[in-house]
Amino acid sequence: MFEAIDWPEASAPSRSPIHFTNELEVEASPETIWSLLVDPDTWPSFYPGVEHVHLLDGHDSLRLGTRFETNLAGQDIFASVQEFQPVTRIAWGGYPKASEASKAYHAWIITPTSKGSHVWTEETMQGPLWIELAKQDPEVFWRTHENLLAALAKIATEREARIGQPARRGKVDDV
Repeated sequence: MFEAIDWPEASAPSRSPIHFTNELEVEASPETIWSLLVDPDTWPSFYPGVEHVHLLDGHDSLRLGTRFETNLAGQDIFASVQEFQPVTRIAWGGYPKASEASKAYHAWIITPTSKGSHVWTEETMQGPLWIELAKQDPEVFWRTHENLLAALAKIATEREARIGQPARRGKVDDV
């Protein structure tokens, strides 16, 4: 049984015209998956369309409250980490700088399995910019996240193969 997302009330699926989920079984440890998600320098290697992530609070990795800027879905985005439970859950919410009325909330849950990890990602989107993009291609966001999960799995399994073993809990920064 997998846990549900702890949605902020304003971002709940029932209040969002765009809501999608993606999941994948990955033959990599939760620690390795986590290490990739919280390290902004790794995002361009697996996150479709991301060329940079700039942390705004002097941090070197994501943590609760970290504010960051990046480019997603062809948009310059401002976001902040709103949920953070090491190695198991992270979520960020934000908006494109071109349309602050267009909000998004993207959550991740990582669960250990006998072969590695179950990675669940879920997102809600509201506002005119996201709705217009979805009208042009109703599957664009879901498909992008399918590609994101596949690329994340590839990078994670390659990383573990390169180091010869999965990362260990408490040694996330060493991966």
